[in-house]
Amino acid sequence: MRRPVALASYQWPPSNEVIAEKVGLDPREIIRFDGNVAATPPASARPAALARALADVNEYDRGRYHSLRAAIAQRHGVGIDQVALGAGSDEFIVLLARLFAEGGSVATVPAFSYSMYPFAAAMAGAAIVDDPKTADLVFVCRPNNPTGELPEIPDVPGQLVIDEAYADYAGVDALERVNDGAIVLRTFSKAYGLAGARVGYAIANSETIDIITSRQAPLSVSSLSAALALAAIATPLDVSTQVAERERLAGELTSLGMAPVKSYTNFLFIPMEEPQELVEQLMAYGVVVRAYEGGLRISVKDELDDNVLLDALRCVRDGETMPRPALRRRRATAETLLNVRLRIPGEGRVFVNTGLGFYDHMLQQLAFHGGMDLRLEGVGDLETGEHHMVEDMMIAFGEALDEALGDRRGLTRYGEARVPMDEALAHAVVDLSGRATATISISPDPGMAAHAFQSLAQNARITLHVTATGENDHHVAEAAFKAVGRALAQALTRDGTLVRSTKGSL
Repeated sequence: MRRPVALASYQWPPSNEVIAEKVGLDPREIIRFDGNVAATPPASARPAALARALADVNEYDRGRYHSLRAAIAQRHGVGIDQVALGAGSDEFIVLLARLFAEGGSVATVPAFSYSMYPFAAAMAGAAIVDDPKTADLVFVCRPNNPTGELPEIPDVPGQLVIDEAYADYAGVDALERVNDGAIVLRTFSKAYGLAGARVGYAIANSETIDIITSRQAPLSVSSLSAALALAAIATPLDVSTQVAERERLAGELTSLGMAPVKSYTNFLFIPMEEPQELVEQLMAYGVVVRAYEGGLRISVKDELDDNVLLDALRCVRDGETMPRPALRRRRATAETLLNVRLRIPGEGRVFVNTGLGFYDHMLQQLAFHGGMDLRLEGVGDLETGEHHMVEDMMIAFGEALDEALGDRRGLTRYGEARVPMDEALAHAVVDLSGRATATISISPDPGMAAHAFQSLAQNARITLHVTATGENDHHVAEAAFKAVGRALAQALTRDGTLVRSTKGSL
């Protein structure tokens, strides 16, 4: 029997658990800047998007996800017979190498490009050549990974494959080359924020798509992943925030003496001779970036995470100790999905976005006056009312606060504040007791304010007394949230190293 030859396997970076153990941090304190993924999941990635797929999970999809392929075709202005689905772009990269270059040759443009191309060539028994005009198969990574540049597309006699994983960040594409026989690859892993779902697609003329699908395993994409992709593509795609953050981060890095290459992607490449040393230094702060021969690649996250990266770079430069990273939590239920990052003490950098404008504003006030850094984002079944989201956002915040408090050693423990707002007056007293007790009187209550404080007290394991009165329910609630925040700020101040209890623990 002929035995297969072992190949060098694709090398994944270590897990958060392995890194955390190495550097002595909690795995949730590790921030990954090495994956080129979106900063957060899309708003469409909520349990409701999977409900129908879960109800039919015992069945196969007989139409090869017709609805998803039709949505992709509509987005790009092509026929549904010009679209093939796969388990990420990588499935197609491997498949196309075997289809067009088995035992032949593969070239990449640029030559320094995505590491999956040579792996695919090796699996197909193909040689990597320098000249695209002599290759059977040519991969053009546009924009290019790992440098972020936008290369020109050459005219070549071999099969041309244009990998556009990052095209949404560049605002350009090469779909017109499909008419000349090219194959264009796209993915839901990057701009759509569904890296874990593993959904990609190929666009080509119908004859080429027939050849591709004839060589694929049946339904390599799961029904749950297809449902997430369909929900994502049904939502207008907007990467402007991450593009703006990319430019901000590039400017900040430049001010630190680093010079990123002009990027058309969601990452930055910084040329340097020995990047691995800096990778190890940053890892000690819980910041994970990726080294290449000749440079460092940094994924663009959001402002809060990117500021942690910048702080770590400054600490490495100056030999300083870095403040504790923000604690991360995720709460997922059948009604809501919430992501929380909390740092105490912080600098009042607060962002809350759940779609409930009023209660988002209330929690922002609490966290800001509490001297915290908080970023809480989520989606949920707002169509059913406020209850689920208000309750879950305060549960998630309370759980994060409880964990951030730890054993509560060295904290003042008690806090009190009175806050007026026009005709309204609120009084709040807090005890970081470790016991969940809430006595709340808010009149008039705009609907969910008292319940919000009860959820907070229960999950943060604090004693909370709040009294707020007035004429305008908005003013009453806002005064109450501000008062609780200011009381917490007082209780969170440090006055030594003791646990403020004669029992020795809370």
